[in-house]
Amino acid sequence: MSEIRAQLITIDQARSLLKEQHNQANELFPELTLTGQFILPDYRLTRKREAFKIRKHIFLKKHYKSYVAFDSENGQTLWMYNFSSLSQALFWLETGLKPGDSDTSMSFKDWQTQHADSIDGLKDQLREIHKQRLAKKKASEAHHPKKKSAK
Repeated sequence: MSEIRAQLITIDQARSLLKEQHNQANELFPELTLTGQFILPDYRLTRKREAFKIRKHIFLKKHYKSYVAFDSENGQTLWMYNFSSLSQALFWLETGLKPGDSDTSMSFKDWQTQHADSIDGLKDQLREIHKQRLAKKKASEAHHPKKKSAK
């Protein structure tokens, strides 16, 4: 059983990945400084202008319980794809296949049961991140209560 190498990243780290890739687009042999496999939780790639623009026609939009998987393992290319579950994103990063693909020696379900501990570990990290965000939000609201509007 191999360990999952994917890391959770923030929106700022994702933006820096995308900017670096964009800046090196015309180079013959681009070299990305941040290489590896990453997952951006609670965002998705879209083509609608209502979101943050990352490429000429691609945007990042907040979308709860969705994941964007980034793969820059080879150091030259940045691959990105949307997923609705963390397990599916990790499967794509690990094997390069989507759950419905059939040309693999191992099915998505088999892979998922084999890597259940690693998947649960990443899910626990996500829960901690969400708890920290909620705690920060409550603390900031306690220090800065909303003013009542005068009528």
